[in-house]
Amino acid sequence: MPFTVVTDTSANLPTPLLKQNGVPVLPFTYLVEGEPKVCLDTETFDYGALYEAMDRGVKITTAQINPQTYVDCFRPLLTAGQDVVFVGMSSGISGSLASAEIARAELAGEFPGRTLCVVDTKGASLGEGIAVLEAIRCRDGGMSAAEAAEHLRAYCKRIYQVFTVDDLMYLRRGGRLSNAAAVVGTLLGIKPLLKGDPEGRIVSFGKARSRKAVMEAMVKKYAALAAEPEDQQVCIAHVNCLADAERLAEAIRAVRPPKDILLLEYEPVTGSHLGPRALALFFLGDENVRTK
Repeated sequence: MPFTVVTDTSANLPTPLLKQNGVPVLPFTYLVEGEPKVCLDTETFDYGALYEAMDRGVKITTAQINPQTYVDCFRPLLTAGQDVVFVGMSSGISGSLASAEIARAELAGEFPGRTLCVVDTKGASLGEGIAVLEAIRCRDGGMSAAEAAEHLRAYCKRIYQVFTVDDLMYLRRGGRLSNAAAVVGTLLGIKPLLKGDPEGRIVSFGKARSRKAVMEAMVKKYAALAAEPEDQQVCIAHVNCLADAERLAEAIRAVRPPKDILLLEYEPVTGSHLGPRALALFFLGDENVRTK
């Protein structure tokens, strides 16, 4: 039976792509000096203005999606006879997935004949977006919602997320950095190498003495861990540092050319937790890749 794929704005995928594939998107909220805002159109959003404001010290905070918002999205789909697979941001960095589970439990009794699955991607930005694209392929390939959810939970273990930030202040302030010992690195001007661990938390696992060196370390991880890159779409996200993102893409193509590279600006909620000049690489590896 066909199902509807639903995600949130953290998936960071282009708005036209999501609309073309019939994927409803739930908005995370970010607050600019207390004023709530959402980004629902990635094509028209002024990324430069937001991240330049952060550089000037403008305070950006974020808010989780509440259970009722999930209910209000899921209920009409279930009422229309659709099963639903929600593909969401990592529970390791946000409590929003717990809200989705609350909504699922509430609606289970109301729609006993329907299937509503919640998939924790253990990722954010394009680490989540890769899973959404796979969910679309599962749906179009004829899987049921339950089959797709089971497949996606295994698939998400293969998504490697490696990145760097210009200043750990943003991650520390938002409580997103699991091993705070990495703070010493940026105080000394050393660039941190970060990744998503098996539980979807952000951890520091290396350092480099320059931006160039940390980008080279990211490329080495890709060269060593990417599984059959010629058959996969590798993803790159950046916060107001397009030139670095393009250099990273060139380096990726030089060592092990992928089938394609999707290069995008970080959406504002995830980007605000990383800060200006954050740079991330996402690709598929083996089922144990998050431990490496």
